Amino acid sequence: DSGVYPPLGLMYLAAYLTQNSDHQVQIIDMPVEKMTYETLEKEIKERAPDVVGIHATTFTIVDALLVANTVKKVKPHIHVCLGGPHTTIYPEETIDSPEIDFLVLGEGEVIFTELINALENGGDLKKIKGIVFKRGGKIINNGLAEPISDLNKLPFPNRKLIPYQKYHSIIARHPVITTFLTSRGCPYHCTFCYQFMGRNYRYRSVANVMEEIEECLKLGIKEFFFFDETFTINRERALAICDEIINRKLDISWEIRARVNTVDREMLAKFKKAGCERIQFGVETSSPEILKIIKKGITITQVREAFKMAKDVGLTTFADFMIGLPTETREQALRTIEFSKELKPNYVQFGITTPLPATELYESGFEKGLYHEDYWRDFARNPSKEFIPKVWEEHLLREELLFLLNYAYRSFYMRPSYILKELFRIKSFDELKRKVKGGLKISRLKSKF
Repeated sequence: DSGVYPPLGLMYLAAYLTQNSDHQVQIIDMPVEKMTYETLEKEIKERAPDVVGIHATTFTIVDALLVANTVKKVKPHIHVCLGGPHTTIYPEETIDSPEIDFLVLGEGEVIFTELINALENGGDLKKIKGIVFKRGGKIINNGLAEPISDLNKLPFPNRKLIPYQKYHSIIARHPVITTFLTSRGCPYHCTFCYQFMGRNYRYRSVANVMEEIEECLKLGIKEFFFFDETFTINRERALAICDEIINRKLDISWEIRARVNTVDREMLAKFKKAGCERIQFGVETSSPEILKIIKKGITITQVREAFKMAKDVGLTTFADFMIGLPTETREQALRTIEFSKELKPNYVQFGITTPLPATELYESGFEKGLYHEDYWRDFARNPSKEFIPKVWEEHLLREELLFLLNYAYRSFYMRPSYILKELFRIKSFDELKRKVKGGLKISRLKSKF
């Protein structure tokens, strides 16, 4: 109900494959089409593909394998290839699944195209850096390829291959939105984050970004969610993008992710002038001590200043928080919830701290004795619907964390003052419907703990 975002990675793969080969490419986005596996089976029979590529994160690997099983059920000789963060973290465990023929590690545009061309032409698979496959009962891992250095060489994501009119968000101004990447990589070292795109920050030219925006406008898309890890790392480039939007008089709305230590008043004012609607900041906690432990690299003073500046220039603000971070007590968690209201963002998102695979946070859990088995690797070996990810239970147990999470949402969103303020901000009936639907779900959350 909060929204559906287009499959940006698949659209990039499709665009690059189309540009650099003669292969016919199609995309099936099961969530937006509300497809069942029975429906997928019919689609596979009708489309009769030679190769099926599936995106997989660790949280969606069970679904990805169900898709692979469905494909093999229709025709066992269809080549099934998985890509995404999960395959890069756990290649040997994933390729061991009988329904998987190939893995693509890291950024997949070039690698996947080389793989498809080799399958058609009988090329030597051992020469393709970035793939994993099985031969003679043995796993062959060709290792990671270098990240794509010049992002300008990538074609724009092929939005014509998806029902692009169906993508939306509860916080959007327009009924149709799209996701957008102007850079890849993140140089920061937050302990809870896995950097699939690497720490080498690479970015597209301003002209290249403008060309894609104008292409989207021709499709009738006017709202953009920039999914860069941090849009504001390169200040001059961020300002230059704004200047181009203003000079070209582009009538668009957009949202960015930023860090509170990378913005200033001039930048934020320029964002607003160029049509930026929302800015999302990762705050995580109100505790300076915990910020240091998770290596966030920001201060509470910077948090307050960033939110104040953003509100002063008229930007809508979105704050992300985590509950149950390392060393956090119940009292500190409650202070963070109160801090979320003190900042007065327009939207908040709370999450229970969950140690993710291949993160420093996950490794530190072993050191603290919070768990003793490598449960994510065990899950990768045997993905199961019954698997429940562990949360960080240093001082707060799962049940109390869940109650705190529900309390945080109700405490923030169910305030009469907040509801009244947001009602005055609504600009369309579609926006009103989306927010009422979301509000009704929040109102049903349990709030006693």
